[in-house]
Amino acid sequence: MDVHVSLHGRGDLAAQVYRQLLDAILDGRLRSGERLPPTRELARRLEISRNTVAVAYDRLVADGFLVGRAGAGTFVSAERVRATRSAPQGVVRPRAIWRSMAAEAPASTHEYDFRVGVPDPRLFPMETWRRLVARELRTSLAGYADPSGHEALRDAIARHIGISRSVRAGADDVLITNGAQQALDLIGRVLIDPGACVAVEEPGYPPARRLFRSLGARVAGVPVDGEGIDVTAIPNTVRLVYVTPSHQFPLGTPMSLARRAALLAWAERRRGVIVEDDYDSEFRFGDRPLEPLQSLDRAGRVIYVGSFSKTLLPMLRLGFLVAPASLMPALRAARQLSDSHGELSTQAALARFIDEGLLARHIRKATREYAARHALVVDTLTGDDRLRLVPSVAGLHLCARFSPGVSVRPAPRLALERLDAYCGESPAQQGLVLGYGAIQQAEIPEGLNVLKEALV
Repeated sequence: MDVHVSLHGRGDLAAQVYRQLLDAILDGRLRSGERLPPTRELARRLEISRNTVAVAYDRLVADGFLVGRAGAGTFVSAERVRATRSAPQGVVRPRAIWRSMAAEAPASTHEYDFRVGVPDPRLFPMETWRRLVARELRTSLAGYADPSGHEALRDAIARHIGISRSVRAGADDVLITNGAQQALDLIGRVLIDPGACVAVEEPGYPPARRLFRSLGARVAGVPVDGEGIDVTAIPNTVRLVYVTPSHQFPLGTPMSLARRAALLAWAERRRGVIVEDDYDSEFRFGDRPLEPLQSLDRAGRVIYVGSFSKTLLPMLRLGFLVAPASLMPALRAARQLSDSHGELSTQAALARFIDEGLLARHIRKATREYAARHALVVDTLTGDDRLRLVPSVAGLHLCARFSPGVSVRPAPRLALERLDAYCGESPAQQGLVLGYGAIQQAEIPEGLNVLKEALV
């Protein structure tokens, strides 16, 4: 173990070595059983006599914090270690906006997991993925790269979304990100001035709302009806609108073609920007998908955002954006300032995964499974007059509104998400958002029975 010891002045050096090693043991930096460097080596690095280090070691042995083993060295004693490592409490405070935000713990220990946006990792071809990543790790070159991301992946994504979603893009129009959230962050950095007003759907995607607020924007929630966002309700001061038209989050309804045309007309009239998050669009169980806003846009006012977090695995942190050429230089610069270019071997592996047809195969397989779970949730809840299901034909979740006077009491066995958690305006809408990606098909009926018992 390369122990850091910093000596000051020419006072009692043995005492300084003793105190710093003791602090490292007490706060857990040096753990039970770890071997300390030989006295000769540490003395050489500190440019002091070996006897000085030996005195410090002997004192720690006498106090029971170290133990010497003949022929092996000096080790931290298991009996005396108590890990209490922590940073100073400090007096520095974050900006006011961050005092109302906290990181969320994503894990669930509930028996029936109806969390939203969690795909089933058992459907992912992990062995194939390991093979692809291992191949790239053997062949990838070290060094910094294009902030737009791996060129082969940008080309593969452009072809994939061109075929599957009719998005008009080439490799130069694509920028790879660490998930959709980083894409939104880069867009906000480039386009949102502090104090500007940004419109989001109501109810809508909370991480987007919080992100825009963190950048200093005023966020206005715009009502969503059966056709999508109410364009006539967008405030006059808004110049950027964030929408999920393919599968509105969290309600699940697609934006109608007429409403898409109205939103594009708003953008041209107001010289605004539309951020189109193609949330959950890959898993479709019926109905032909409508054209994305990006493919209908002729003025270059739509930024298309996509992610592989739901399609593949959230841990891969792979997403992308497709932007007009006028914005790409700024977005590339923002990405470079943010984290340079991301993890290239993973990006290269995904490029092969797409090019070899493995992504399309995985989507077909996963869609069949999620379609069965979707149908099971609908069949089980249909007929219960306490819940009104919102029609949906895609994605990994369903929304159910409470009938008047209905609520749900805490159910320790269930991981549930309430609709009001997705609302930023008052009064909040009441209901549940039920994910079926994390729960196995065989567990759904019993889990929904537990839910029904919790409805009051």
